[in-house]
Amino acid sequence: MLHVSKPLRLLVVDGNTREQRESHAAGYGSQPGEAYAEVVRAIAPDAITDICLPADAGTNLPDGAGLASYDGIFLTGSALHIYHLEPEVTRQIELMRAIYASGTPCFGSCWGVQVGAVAAGGTVVANPRGREVGFARRITLTDAGRSHPLLAGRPLSFDAPAIHLDTIALPPADTTVLASNAYSTVHAAEFRHDGGTFWGVQYHPEFPLGQVASILGRMTTILVAEGFRRDEAAVESWLAEIRALDADPARHDLAWAHGLDEEVLDEERRVLELRNFIAARVKPHVSLRGRA
Repeated sequence: MLHVSKPLRLLVVDGNTREQRESHAAGYGSQPGEAYAEVVRAIAPDAITDICLPADAGTNLPDGAGLASYDGIFLTGSALHIYHLEPEVTRQIELMRAIYASGTPCFGSCWGVQVGAVAAGGTVVANPRGREVGFARRITLTDAGRSHPLLAGRPLSFDAPAIHLDTIALPPADTTVLASNAYSTVHAAEFRHDGGTFWGVQYHPEFPLGQVASILGRMTTILVAEGFRRDEAAVESWLAEIRALDADPARHDLAWAHGLDEEVLDEERRVLELRNFIAARVKPHVSLRGRA
């Protein structure tokens, strides 16, 4: 019998409010969920990607059967704080609990890994060490991370795009921590809960440098107040160089000045965790369901 391959069905869960999504689109040209879906489709060109918006009141979220119909689910970053238990947040925690119960492979970046942790019983706090801005430095694989398929191909220590204040303080009970750095003990992890398995990272492998610069450009007051740059002119000079490096990753002078290497500048290497998740979790899941 001839088996006809069907395209992957993937769900991107955009964790931002309408106001946050529109602000992002005004500066970057697309909303966070749309930008994330574009990166995923570059890795899996045949994929059908849907976007859901759980921060919006009255939004129609998939139920257990709907979640189980997807081959993989991705959780984006968000400007929300998960310890502020407002409806925009609690809807996302409940959705993540339903994702665990559905057994659908799930991956989360930044806010996404925090939602994955809290939904499985972990805790997230404002990081007492402060904010990681622009890039997370010296993310280092744990012993478990060295052999875990999520981080296959990463060196022992690497940098990655990152913009976050909050961090996982207490991981869920059934957790394998895969990478850490001086700011965050949990920079990459696998959580297992209620029959489901979640892979996530505290950084943003989906962010090109232009998206990093766009977000930081809306944080000028914070960057100056927290001492990352002396004044607004210094912020703009910094971001102009990041945009220039985005336009031309071969600018070795700028790469050297900002301490960035191919783990960030090479697009295929930057998105390695997403590529690994699709290869190791999504495609085998499709095969088990008899759809490949």
